[in-house]
Amino acid sequence: MKKINFNQPYMTGKELHYIRQAHHHGMLAGDGPFTSKCHIWLENYTSCKKALLTHSCTAALEMAAILADIQPGDEVIMPSFTFVSTANAFVLRGGVPVFVDIRPDTLNMDETKIESAITAKTKAIVPVHYAGVGCEMGLILDIARKHELLVIEDAAQGLMAHRAGQSLGAIGHMGTVSFHETKNVISGEGGALLINDDRFAERAEIIREKGTNRSQFFRGQVDKYTWVDIGSSYLPGELTAAFLFAQLEEAENITNQRLQIWQEYHQGFAKLERSGNIRRPVIPANCRHNAHMYYLLVEDLEVRTALLQHLKENGVFSVFHYIPLHTSPAGLRYGRYDQELPCTDSTSGRILRLPLYVGMEGSRYIIDLIESYL
Repeated sequence: MKKINFNQPYMTGKELHYIRQAHHHGMLAGDGPFTSKCHIWLENYTSCKKALLTHSCTAALEMAAILADIQPGDEVIMPSFTFVSTANAFVLRGGVPVFVDIRPDTLNMDETKIESAITAKTKAIVPVHYAGVGCEMGLILDIARKHELLVIEDAAQGLMAHRAGQSLGAIGHMGTVSFHETKNVISGEGGALLINDDRFAERAEIIREKGTNRSQFFRGQVDKYTWVDIGSSYLPGELTAAFLFAQLEEAENITNQRLQIWQEYHQGFAKLERSGNIRRPVIPANCRHNAHMYYLLVEDLEVRTALLQHLKENGVFSVFHYIPLHTSPAGLRYGRYDQELPCTDSTSGRILRLPLYVGMEGSRYIIDLIESYL
């Protein structure tokens, strides 16, 4: 019997070499040469105005909430089908998450539900690019301009993916990406804030450096640095940046290998979809996804539970995904929703995520297991 883990972190082979170099440079606390290399790579690849590494995507979201000047009672529109950090970053500032439903095709936030959720207290819209498939950003930006709102992209799963030729995370006013070990390009823990609006660039540096103008001091713009704003220690250590840079150098190769496995799944499950047993992921024509995950939507929770057990008994470790935030204890306490969220509720009970990582073997085995069972 094969054993196939759900995820297996990939190393390119240069990570430890770059970590040794970072140690040799003697700047381990952060913002050393490898952090600078990562910033340049992200800015060049995504075409964002400014990239800042953080110790997690959660940290990047928290920075975005401060930059958006979220005050107690301000409302932020987002999907309920997302990770807790999407909401928590704004709740920490006193903000109120307003949950809306997702689309049945891409599982991204349903842009047609946004405008009816806007009130006089609304400050921002936070689209989440689920599975590295871009949201309808053109329509979302139109709504934001009409109502003078900020757009903060949660592109935790979106590096190396595009919508209408634009990199996810570099379309709204700000964007956040993740380098957690479950993502495509990793540093163990890690993230980045992408600034796409010049208004936020200088303050973002200050917030990231504990509220000081330390970055300006090191560039020679001020003769000493001091406390000038609120902030925290959001930057990662230089060893983390060194590991990450090795991954960024191979990001295209990593993406292409994942896309190959994704496509094997997609072709292999076509017959089951035609028979009505499952539904495969939907990729809009103007999206270039990054094969962050492959999932199936099955008939109901009972089928998913049984199928997960069947896969486990045959050595395949698969998982489901988010419990909707609008049904969680903290979501009920800190957020609100004025509309029913039927697609969110249904998807949460039916989604099944399959193993997908560089070097994985056994996609045909998994396809056959599921096909024979269903």
